[in-house]
Amino acid sequence: MTIAVGIFGASGYTGGELARILACHPQARIAFVTSERHAGKSLSGVFPHLASLGDKICRPLSDSLASPDCDIAFCALPHLTSMDVVPKLLAQGVRVVDLSADFRLRDPEVYREWYGEAHRAPELLPEAVYGLPELPGMRPVIAKARLVANPGCYPTSVLLALAPLLKEQAIASDYLVIDSKSGVSGAGRGLSQGSLFAELAEGFRAYKTTGHRHTPEIEQELSRAAGTGIRVRFAPHLIPQSRGILTTCYARPTQERTLAGWQELLSAHYREERFVRVLPAREYPATNHVRGSNECRISVDMDPRTGWLILLSVIDNLVKGAAGQAVQNMNIMMGWKESEGLEQLPLFP
Repeated sequence: MTIAVGIFGASGYTGGELARILACHPQARIAFVTSERHAGKSLSGVFPHLASLGDKICRPLSDSLASPDCDIAFCALPHLTSMDVVPKLLAQGVRVVDLSADFRLRDPEVYREWYGEAHRAPELLPEAVYGLPELPGMRPVIAKARLVANPGCYPTSVLLALAPLLKEQAIASDYLVIDSKSGVSGAGRGLSQGSLFAELAEGFRAYKTTGHRHTPEIEQELSRAAGTGIRVRFAPHLIPQSRGILTTCYARPTQERTLAGWQELLSAHYREERFVRVLPAREYPATNHVRGSNECRISVDMDPRTGWLILLSVIDNLVKGAAGQAVQNMNIMMGWKESEGLEQLPLFP
């Protein structure tokens, strides 16, 4: 069985990565791609590395919405845009994996608080399924969904590290500190002073340490895992590399375990997971060990002086943090092998 897929917003980094992955998917055919800025231009003209896709011409968004000739649509559109596009696709019988933030938050008032505007499709929020397959109980719900909200990149790295421990009530839920570093592709492809080479190279800086929009998403899903409301201290940083996220989480244990015991707790949770690998204790993961892959690697350490746990998590922000996870969700929605099209090993160096 081969299905037709559409990529809305194909000229951004995430859209380009979707095209790269789907081009090698044995059961998916890219029916069309859209780009407002590059409408009428070939996708290979926007991304020369995609030349093997042939002359796939970028359509205007309105043309593809009028006749979305696809079975599943990937919406790699900016927030505040997807909420206008997704209802029209669903009304025409197209299943959607949305990669924006527009359908991740279940409470429309929380969305208004963090994004500054009222949600224009609040009736879809209860239906939207949060698409992190490795969270307990999510696969059967994703499989039946019309609309999957693909998680953010930072939240993916955080949730995979902390959710199993919160579910087991193994760490305190009242004080969690999260420190994340991301490559610059996480900021998107648009031109800005902060992403210029001269501004970024040989530098390292924090940003939005008290108001990053991924904070409510992290809190929402950690609260669901813990069964109680959670607040976190989340501080993101920008590092001078193109891809990758390294997240360090600090937590206070509520159970007596050796370091080997903590490593075994995480390993047992992820033993059957294709894309999550728990490393031996004190073996530190690095972003260049997952680059180009759909993998997450996690390690745990324990500070005997303070009693704190330290969890380290790495992903490629454009793959497991965006496009790869979206394809993983599509595979589940279609009842295919979850790793279909995602078996590529990490690139190194």
